[in-house]
Amino acid sequence: QAQAVESGGGLVQAGGSLRLSCAASGRTFSSYGMGWFRQAPGKEREFVAAITWSVGNTVYADSVKGRFTISRDNAKSMVYLQMNSLKPEDTAVYYCAANFGGYFGSDKRPYDAWGRGTQVTVSS
Repeated sequence: QAQAVESGGGLVQAGGSLRLSCAASGRTFSSYGMGWFRQAPGKEREFVAAITWSVGNTVYADSVKGRFTISRDNAKSMVYLQMNSLKPEDTAVYYCAANFGGYFGSDKRPYDAWGRGTQVTVSS
């Protein structure tokens, strides 16, 4: 069974940076699509960024373009989300998700495995 475990969340001031990590385990990941989503209190879970494990194609939500960067380290089975120029509206629980067939889009429904999330809080 594939698993994803997030880490790296915390409290940061507006304008600061954080790097989230997602450790993937349990299966062969070469065909995977990996995504980051976030959910703020009282809001729907929303797409942040996604990447294909094999080639490294990426896609971003408009709200984070130019500020966030998704990457992966195949040798370590890790996916990262580098978050720069953070804003209070980025405050949310951030989730890592895997799609076993390589989908890496913004629709959360095709994702097969989800982590438990890590809290990111940006103070103004």
